[in-house]
Amino acid sequence: MEQSMQDRTDSAKIEESKECRAPSVLYHASYTSGSLSVLDKKLLLVNRALDDIGMGKYGWLIFFLCGYGYALDLMWAQAFSLIASSAQQEFGISDNEFGNIFTAFNTGLTVGAFTWGLLVDVVGRKWAFNFTVFIASVFGLVLGAAPNWNALCALGAFTGFGIGGNIPIDASIVLEFIPQNRRYLLAALSLFQPLGMVIFSLIAWGLIPSFSCGASLLSCLQVASGISCCSKRSNMGWRYSVYTLGGLTLLCFFLRFVLFDFQESPKFLLSKGKDAEAVAVVSRIAAVNGTTSRLTIEDLKSVQSKEDVSSSPTHTSQIAHLKGFFVDWYMIRLSLFTWLTYIFNYAAFSIAGNFLPAILRRKGAVAGQSISTTYRNYVIIYAPGIVGVLLGAAAIQVPKLGRKWVMTLSAALMGISLFLFVMISSPAANIGFNTMEYFFQSMFNAVLYGWTPEAFPSSFRGSACGVASTWGRLSSIIAPIIATRLLTTSVDGVLYLAGGAALLSAASTIFLTETSHREAL
Repeated sequence: MEQSMQDRTDSAKIEESKECRAPSVLYHASYTSGSLSVLDKKLLLVNRALDDIGMGKYGWLIFFLCGYGYALDLMWAQAFSLIASSAQQEFGISDNEFGNIFTAFNTGLTVGAFTWGLLVDVVGRKWAFNFTVFIASVFGLVLGAAPNWNALCALGAFTGFGIGGNIPIDASIVLEFIPQNRRYLLAALSLFQPLGMVIFSLIAWGLIPSFSCGASLLSCLQVASGISCCSKRSNMGWRYSVYTLGGLTLLCFFLRFVLFDFQESPKFLLSKGKDAEAVAVVSRIAAVNGTTSRLTIEDLKSVQSKEDVSSSPTHTSQIAHLKGFFVDWYMIRLSLFTWLTYIFNYAAFSIAGNFLPAILRRKGAVAGQSISTTYRNYVIIYAPGIVGVLLGAAAIQVPKLGRKWVMTLSAALMGISLFLFVMISSPAANIGFNTMEYFFQSMFNAVLYGWTPEAFPSSFRGSACGVASTWGRLSSIIAPIIATRLLTTSVDGVLYLAGGAALLSAASTIFLTETSHREAL
């Protein structure tokens, strides 16, 4: 009798949950049809369980460990920008070959984003979460011992392969372990990126100017024996910087793999039909948070009727989930404009990052500036990016703005900032406009990286983030090539190209879906 009453009570709770939550989840019900699928119903129950558990110790550990990965992403990007000139001088590399190191690293990032993005939906979040940073740490440490330019480029590509999976994977992981009312943390996750930029800029500021060759010295590979030259021994600053960053990357792997007991995402387990394991994971998360979970395997079974069982699809291929991109017009449109947003965004900030220093030198904005002052300015420029991320995380909470319009506004202001560089003619203006551009770039990327996993279902969420990032990475390889040709005829033309790309990115965000009023399944 008591058991029967309990069963009816549990069933009533499930029905109440579905009824109360229906308005927020029927944004595009089941992403494909007019009703929620069995999987979506189960995902809703997991959402309710995580909401009941709350943002405890486990959620915060996930947030900070994924934030560490976000920081490493831009720390390595910044590293190659800051060590390239010193390495070029030591190895005696011509300007024609100088760009190879950036091409190699970006190629690694592109392949990594695509590979890890797909793997995370096939093998699970756990292994990808750990081995992206492990691969980056191994090759990153060896990179500091590179004997020549070609080895440096090759090791840079493999380091990029590991780092390339961080953003697509980490954002998805955070989303799948936090309560629905804490989803603003997806945008806040990006605060670790400018923080990482500042940290590595401080590392480089302390090491490279103090342990570098004189600017006028040629490589010892280019002069006769006995003549004063730039040798490995006299130019260890860039190597010390890379060793330090490689050590920080290895520390991230140690924290993730050794100290932290990472549980496979319950939403990934549900997508693979492993309901019992998903329930067990939710219970372990609750235990870490010092509470208990009421979710049971019976709850999941209760939302699955006989008709559902007979009609449940079976996966015949490890990549069958990729059909989700093109399952109907809604998903086609969502995928297309997401990719366009990433393509134009990455084109804009890759051109800015690679060409602004050269353009500013041509304009005389950094004339007579010492190496130490240059690295000091990097700290000044990137620090306000932290505020930009926090502003973005706060702005998406404003009902009339939401994710979409914050992205549109910040991307447009980023583009305007790049157009304003045309007027720069002094060191003060250089720092001011650089800071402005990076502020809005950080704000835009924070919201974009947080929005992407929210917009796609858990069955191919990692792939969606990975493919979007891949399109962006490809754009970051191609756009600088176009800008290089343009630079020979028009310095300002490069700035207009970058600013125009940012405005096109802003335009494409107008066609994206607002996710703030719906469940992230």
